[in-house]
Amino acid sequence: MSRHSRLQKQVLSLYRELLRAGRGKPGAEARVRAEFRQHACLPRSDVLRIEYLYRRGRRQLQLLRSGHATAMGAFVRTRDPTEEAPGAEAPGTPPGEGPRRPLDSMGAPATPSDER
Repeated sequence: MSRHSRLQKQVLSLYRELLRAGRGKPGAEARVRAEFRQHACLPRSDVLRIEYLYRRGRRQLQLLRSGHATAMGAFVRTRDPTEEAPGAEAPGTPPGEGPRRPLDSMGAPATPSDER
């Protein structure tokens, strides 16, 4: 078995700390596990993204430890079956300013792979 790099050790330590800080807070442990599983397939060579996610996790840990956090959740907009078709503009939206592109997990606009 190979030895872990410094960054891998930091990420594993952050994972344990987040799980400990999330004990007793509804949804925290499940969210931490889900976030780490979601990004587990990142290649080891993608150091910039791993460091970004590590810093983001550190900020979340500070928030959990601050005592102000009582639960941990995610803002997710679920699609109602009665909603208008995609591409239709919402009421009160100026023409030409229809739905915006969704954000990827890093907060950057998702771009279709066929666009340049």
